[in-house]
Amino acid sequence: MNTNKKILITCALPYANGELHIGHILEHVQADICVRYHRMKGHEVYFISADDSHGTPIMLKAQKNGIVPEKMILKMYNKHKKDLLKFNICYDKYYLTHSKENYRLCILIYKILKKKKLIIEKEIFQLYDIKKNMFLSDRFVQGTCPKCFSKQQFGDNCNICGATYSSIELIQPKSILSNSIPVIKKSKHLFFDLPYFEKFLKIWIHSGVITYEIINKIKEWFKSGLQPWNISRDSPYFGFKIPYILEKYFYVWFDAPIAYLSTLRKLCKEKNKKILFQEFWTMNSKNLIYQFIGKDIIYFHSLFWPSILHGINFRKPTKLFVHGHVTFDGKKMSKSSGKLIGATVYLKYFDSDYLRYYYASKISTCITDIDFNLTEFMHKINSNIINKIINLASRSASFINKYFHNCLSENVENFSLYTKFTNAKTIISKHFQEQNIYLVINEIVKLSNLANQYLNNKAPWKLAKNIKQNNHYIHEISSMGINMFYIIMVYLKPILPNLARKSEIFLNKDLNWNDIKTPLKLHHINKFQPLLFRITEKQIASMLKESNNKNI
Repeated sequence: MNTNKKILITCALPYANGELHIGHILEHVQADICVRYHRMKGHEVYFISADDSHGTPIMLKAQKNGIVPEKMILKMYNKHKKDLLKFNICYDKYYLTHSKENYRLCILIYKILKKKKLIIEKEIFQLYDIKKNMFLSDRFVQGTCPKCFSKQQFGDNCNICGATYSSIELIQPKSILSNSIPVIKKSKHLFFDLPYFEKFLKIWIHSGVITYEIINKIKEWFKSGLQPWNISRDSPYFGFKIPYILEKYFYVWFDAPIAYLSTLRKLCKEKNKKILFQEFWTMNSKNLIYQFIGKDIIYFHSLFWPSILHGINFRKPTKLFVHGHVTFDGKKMSKSSGKLIGATVYLKYFDSDYLRYYYASKISTCITDIDFNLTEFMHKINSNIINKIINLASRSASFINKYFHNCLSENVENFSLYTKFTNAKTIISKHFQEQNIYLVINEIVKLSNLANQYLNNKAPWKLAKNIKQNNHYIHEISSMGINMFYIIMVYLKPILPNLARKSEIFLNKDLNWNDIKTPLKLHHINKFQPLLFRITEKQIASMLKESNNKNI
């Protein structure tokens, strides 16, 4: 990695129609780990995201709650920011799509694309509710997916297979406003000429931006044929009005990704030009852009979004990291299914580091779903973190605190073992950079096993029965234990920020990536205090009970 390069890291936008659940947190944890790792390596990183605050679901939810959409999205925006921060997701700028900056950029991009004749106006057939006397936008209609035949899918894309389609392609559609069967009528709409970019896209997807697993998925879409993309929606709709066209709004998926640009522009303005927008998104930029998304929005980020960027002569992302869904008891965790654990409810019972660790142990470049299994969750925390890592520090510190005035020994008792720990930095760094975080965790578990095996074999608690005779040996063994804990915590710092902060206080030492070659010798630590606590079945039962009773 060239340390002179700057990195922009983005997360897909949480939707502002409800509170976050722990399924949403996965992507933000994944991206935040990436941010923290690269900052530890000395890179200049900027981390942004925003609330996706337009669309029919928001309008319907606001109507249901008896408030205007603007008030609801502001409430959700503040709640989302607060919850993300409690999971130590520290954005340089977290904004929202319903902003003047995003509106201006939408209009500008629309005009550029229109001038290049990449926006096409044509008459299409659309579903119409006779009872309500109105055209039905995507979220006003539900039916069976025409691709995978999953039921109760909305009129724009399938939540199960990820396919996109027009609402008239739905099988047995019904209006959710009147529960009636809609008729088909003609309506004029604006389309983005996606087929024009097919040649560019076929080259771009092989540029190293995505994995072969994703490439194969995109090839299926090429095979079925790219279609012009409808970027307009009829009134009533909550979003940005299209200029000079009566009763038409930009489709939420047109303005939402533009927030990657507008949020960075807002950050640049707030930083007083210490960073420049042009450093990242202009075509000649050599800096890095990493975008994190879920597998359900691959279509938008691998086809529509890069095509829009290409159409306005902007550069494309360096890497697109895609994750699977989070399931709970084998079912996708979602607001619509009601099968979820709210972020706020989780935080009431458990430290945020526990979920970060659990997700880290699962994160890879594959897009398989991650099942949140509570038995496994409890085992990973209690066994891997508490029993192996924290217990290593506790057992070693007990001798340093009690017999050696909190000061470590002058020598490293087993330098070859210490070197084995520091040499692990190479493979761990590789796994961090490639976003195979589960392999980082695997390496750390191996190291913690080695450390505990060392301590068990040396058994300083037995030697302490004759403290006068074994004083020097006990000092070196327990100091070795502290040094191994120190290295493990350096590797864990991007993953477990809460534990890292507490460990820095205990060790009286910052956890820096480049310092571990030098062991802690004649170094004073602080008295050991409990760093984290075991998960109990009672806690889990209480969280589940509250989750079942809470309606998000």
